[in-house]
Amino acid sequence: MSQSFRQPDILDIARVEGKVTVEGLAERFGVTVQTIRRDLAELADTGRLQRVHGGAIMPSGTTNIGYEDRRALNQAAKRAIARACAAHIPDGASLFLNIGTSTEAVAHELLNHKRLLVVTNNMNVAQILSGNPECQVIVTGGTLRRSDGGLVGNLASNTIRQFKFDIAVIGCSALDQDGDLLDFDFQEVEVSQAIIAQSRRCFLVSDHSKFQRSAPARIASLADIDIFFTDNPLAQGLASRCRDWNTEIIRPDKMCDPTA
Repeated sequence: MSQSFRQPDILDIARVEGKVTVEGLAERFGVTVQTIRRDLAELADTGRLQRVHGGAIMPSGTTNIGYEDRRALNQAAKRAIARACAAHIPDGASLFLNIGTSTEAVAHELLNHKRLLVVTNNMNVAQILSGNPECQVIVTGGTLRRSDGGLVGNLASNTIRQFKFDIAVIGCSALDQDGDLLDFDFQEVEVSQAIIAQSRRCFLVSDHSKFQRSAPARIASLADIDIFFTDNPLAQGLASRCRDWNTEIIRPDKMCDPTA
């Protein structure tokens, strides 16, 4: 079966079953796993599927994909983004790290930093940074979201408002063409907005998969972000607006203009 016939069938299977796997599709179509990986990569590049570990799912505009699938998604890019972000965090800084697998990657890169004060509403971040004896960790409290170890709600927001951070490191579930940061959980949005308001500088960490997604709740704009760490160039129009907003774009492999 040719690629032009196979890809629509892959989309139909994903719509019915919710998720497709590389091994399952290879067996189903009688082709190699490398062929299926190329199909899934092309479908993901056009926004018709969302790659996850071992396969792909339909992109969703109302619900997020599972935490373990998000953790496995674009791991190499997340590590590179996290290293670039951590390099811009000085020893002795006070910072906030919010919910997300990208901010957890940043936490791993902070294990050798000294004299840090980190406030977080992410139980996973707190656990990671417990391995750094020179990092004081404060957990906000709040309603536990068991799916990913996040703490949300009024208690989390009220705790954040007691601080003034040197730097906030945040993620998002989606980034639209207007430069708006989007999320799925309205309670998490309120927490993220409090984080931005209480921080002198705000860093966004997000890989290119967020460029192709949609979510219903608006957190903020890239205009509110000081540095955006990402792995792919932005669309020309959005890159131009970032220059107008004085939002610096840093790609780990290209410390240069965002259109590069």
